[in-house]
Amino acid sequence: MSTAAGMAPRFSAMSGPCKICFKAAKWLPVLFIVSVVVWSYYAYVIQLNLFTVESIIEKSFYLLLYHFLLVLFLWAYWQTIFTDIGRVPKQFRLPPAELDRYESAETDEARRAVLEGFTQKQNLPVYNRTMTGDIRYCEKCVQIKPDRCHHCSVCGECVLKLDHHCPWVNNCVAFTNYKFFILFLGYALLYCLFIAATTLQYFIKFWKNQLEVPAKFHILFVFFVSIMFAISLVSLFGYHIFLVVKNRSTLESFRAPIFQLRNTWVQDKDGFSLGAFNNFIEVFGDNRSLWFLPLASSLGDGVSYPVRGQPPPPSATTTTTTPVQSYGSTQTSLGDGVTYPQRCVDEDTDDLLGSRQRWAEDEENELTAGYINNHAHETNSSCSSLAGRRVELATNRVVAEKGTRAPSEEPQSVV
Repeated sequence: MSTAAGMAPRFSAMSGPCKICFKAAKWLPVLFIVSVVVWSYYAYVIQLNLFTVESIIEKSFYLLLYHFLLVLFLWAYWQTIFTDIGRVPKQFRLPPAELDRYESAETDEARRAVLEGFTQKQNLPVYNRTMTGDIRYCEKCVQIKPDRCHHCSVCGECVLKLDHHCPWVNNCVAFTNYKFFILFLGYALLYCLFIAATTLQYFIKFWKNQLEVPAKFHILFVFFVSIMFAISLVSLFGYHIFLVVKNRSTLESFRAPIFQLRNTWVQDKDGFSLGAFNNFIEVFGDNRSLWFLPLASSLGDGVSYPVRGQPPPPSATTTTTTPVQSYGSTQTSLGDGVTYPQRCVDEDTDDLLGSRQRWAEDEENELTAGYINNHAHETNSSCSSLAGRRVELATNRVVAEKGTRAPSEEPQSVV
C-alpha cells in the first residue's frame, strides 16, 4: 500500500461535524481581530470625531487620514488571509512506480538512490538537503520538497517558502502572501500609532477631569488598546523587516538551510542572501509603484531561488553523506585557475615606478634573455669571473701594503 493510500483513512476519520467545527474554530482569531477593528472604528469615528472633536479642520484631517490607513490595513489583511498558499508542482511528486521502489527499499542507501535518480531524471532545481545530506522528501505528501519548502501540519500539505502558519490570518505565511503579510503588519502598526497619537490629548483631558463627554470611556479604552497593539506589532514588524533584508524565513532563522560545498553538505544561514536591496526586490518586486500596495509583485516562482555562490547541480558531482558542518557561507572563489586579470600600466606614469615596482612580465623577459645568453657562454664566463676575482684580490693586497708603509721609507728595488 502506498503512503498516500495509507494516509487516506486518517483524513477521512475527521469528517462531518468534527471537521466543520475544527474549521470554524480556526477562524476565531480572525473574528477577534475584526471585532477589535469594528469597535475601534465606532470609538474613533463616531464617539471621538463626531461627538467630541469640535474643530472642523481637525475633524476632517483625522477622518481622512484614518480612513486612508484603514483601507490599506484591511486590504493587506484581506490579501494575507485569502491568498492561496503556494503548492508544490506535480513534477516533484513521485509517480506510482518510483513510489513503490522507494517504499520497497530495505536500506537507506537504496531509498536515497531512488530519490537521487528521480531528481536527476526530472532535472529538479533542488539544492537544499537534510542534516545527513539526503534529498528532502515529505512522507505525507509523497513528493520531493523544493528549496525552502516545508510541510504545514495545520494545512496538511507542503507549502512553498513557508515562513510560519499564522492563526491571526488563518493561513500560512509563505511565498504567495509574504509581501501582503509584511504590509499588513506595517499598516496595522501605523493604524495603531495614528489612533494613539490623535487620542493622546483627550486622554490627558480625561486624566485631569476635563473631558466631560458621555463616551469618554470609549476614548480611554481605544487609546490603551492602540498602545498595546502597537507595542506588540513594532517588534514583530521589525523582526520580519530584518528577515526580508537577510532573505530568510522564520524557519530558516532557527535552522539554517543546508547546501552542497566541496562534496559535502554545510549549513549556511545566508545562502539565499543576495544583498539587502536585492533581497528586498525579491519580496516586493522590481516595480516601485507596487511596493506599498497589497498587489502581487514578488519575483520568482516559489520553487527555485538564486543562491549566493551558486553550488553545482546535484547531478554534476558525486556527493557524500558526511555529517553537516557549519562554515557560515557557501560562497566560492571566482575564476577558473588558468586565466587572471592583468593590470595595465600607463606609459606616462611608468617612469614614476621604482626599480622594485616594475611588473613581473618585464623582469621575467629580461631574466629569460639573460639566461639564454649566459647558457651559451657558460664555460668562458666562469673562467673570466674567476680570473677577474684573483686580479681584484691581488690589487687590494698591494693597495693595503702601500697604505701601511711609512712615508720616509724608500721602496725596495725588485731583483
